Amino acid sequence: VQLVEAGGGPGQAGGSLRLSCTAPGFTSNNCDMSWYRQAAGKQREWVSSISTVDSTFYAESVKGRFAITKDNVKDTVYLQMNSLKPEDTAMYSCSGSGIPWCNHWGQGTQVTVS
Repeated sequence: VQLVEAGGGPGQAGGSLRLSCTAPGFTSNNCDMSWYRQAAGKQREWVSSISTVDSTFYAESVKGRFAITKDNVKDTVYLQMNSLKPEDTAMYSCSGSGIPWCNHWGQGTQVTVS
């Protein structure tokens, strides 16, 4: 199973970016999906999650600015990032959780905010 993130790149402070994570089979396997990020020299941190019943959860640092959604038909999870800050600069990765089959990670997509 390969998770593929996209949508990263340079962003301006105050601007927006939308990340996507294509995760074939994750809907049919009832996986919860999450976004994590890791800034250079720092530990990976959890950003947001969405459950199989569309409950959403956010880290305090992004609450009110980021929104996680998913398209079950496309097996794709999105992270809409608004009001970007330089401290949002990081490698963003998605992962699944639930049954053991769900436990996969993508390669990540770099977000750089200046």
